Amino acid sequence: MHHFGHIAPEVRKRLFHREPAEFTADSPAPLLSAALGATLYSPATRPRLADDILKQAARGVVSMVLCLEDSIDDADVPAGEDNVVRQLTDLAARPGAQVPLLFVRVRTPEQIPDLVRRLGPAAALLSGFVLPKFTAERGLPFLEALATAEAGTGRRLFAMPVLESPELLYRETRVQTLEGIFRAVDKYRDRVLALRLGVTDFCSSYGLRRGPDMTAYDVQVVASVIADVVNMLGRADGTGFTVTGPVWEYFRVQERMFKPQLRQSPFLEGRAADLRARLIEHAMDGLLREISLDQANGLLGKTCIHPSHVLPVHALSVVSHEEYSDAQDILRPERGGGGVLRSAYTNKMNEVKPHRAWAERTLLRAEAFGVANEDIGFVELLAAGLAD
Repeated sequence: MHHFGHIAPEVRKRLFHREPAEFTADSPAPLLSAALGATLYSPATRPRLADDILKQAARGVVSMVLCLEDSIDDADVPAGEDNVVRQLTDLAARPGAQVPLLFVRVRTPEQIPDLVRRLGPAAALLSGFVLPKFTAERGLPFLEALATAEAGTGRRLFAMPVLESPELLYRETRVQTLEGIFRAVDKYRDRVLALRLGVTDFCSSYGLRRGPDMTAYDVQVVASVIADVVNMLGRADGTGFTVTGPVWEYFRVQERMFKPQLRQSPFLEGRAADLRARLIEHAMDGLLREISLDQANGLLGKTCIHPSHVLPVHALSVVSHEEYSDAQDILRPERGGGGVLRSAYTNKMNEVKPHRAWAERTLLRAEAFGVANEDIGFVELLAAGLAD
């Protein structure tokens, strides 16, 4: 699989200076972590789950979570488990089925080995499990269960802990909780693919809900948690982890509202381009601003609960030609001693040592999402994806 694989090859050639790399569930963890992109959540109880997975994969989704936790009623958990086993067994029997990276969000540690056992050979479709309300005390049993299940299957299984507990939110317990989380995930570092933020639960602790015109960063009590999570768990010194962006709850804007206007061409010109660009910006303003702020604050990828969110996340994850040029210049072997240089675009200073970590992360994102051609921006990438 690879990002934008649902777009015709001749269109990708016009869009990309460097196309996204291909990867599989067995690819190196750093690439998979960067390539998660818009991780689409689906209730595990959906009656046509296998078909839904294939449908979304064909539309460009590369990671999905089948949720047995907050997205379904407590009483529906047994039926949800049965459905996951039945649907994935069905999916495994379909020859040539192209599936995204699949994870199951569980409620208890015991569900992990039980589901793997019940799935049998179909467990080969799983890339791992999402672990809810993760703290050191509650999280370690999940990680131990994952290790046991992995040993039983002989396959690599990843964990994606969700950071959403009140202890993490409250100021008086935050640092201690973050320290405990770090010790837990550091012990199982090879199995932790990414850390996910549960902003909806954070807001719930204060009876808050951000509106469609506000981002998580406008809710100060939430923004402070994100900052501290990145500060302590997302460092670029080799001790950090990929931290993904929070869920965007609104999907009142459907693709069909602007798809006809964008269908005409993957390349936009003149006044029509301006009109369509304004249409996109207006329709998705809150989501686009939050994705941009995620990236500015060190987050990569995003939790998504609606298919219409996927393409904007991926389009904004593509590395611009200017970013790529800067990153390559900074990382040239002859620059190893440091120094300052003018960017090839002659509009900024690139300082080799301070910007090195940024450049390394940028090139990893370029491998996962590709590099846009010099005259290609977000609107063209979004238009091409919608027009396909």
